[in-house]
Amino acid sequence: MNGQNRKDIHPGLEVDIVLKQDQRTGKLTRGIVKDLLTNSQHHPHGIKVRLQDGQVGRVKNIIS
Repeated sequence: MNGQNRKDIHPGLEVDIVLKQDQRTGKLTRGIVKDLLTNSQHHPHGIKVRLQDGQVGRVKNIIS
């Protein structure tokens, strides 16, 4: 799953995100979702989330 649909993502899910500063390189950061920050049901670049460690980025891959 690619993280573009809000219905696929919920708190507690393990995901790979791209942080704002890593958008050029595409470097992925893995973590556990704490909050969903995107309100729309779909976003072409990925749903924006906050991880439990406080980092914010767009979901690229859903792990669990």
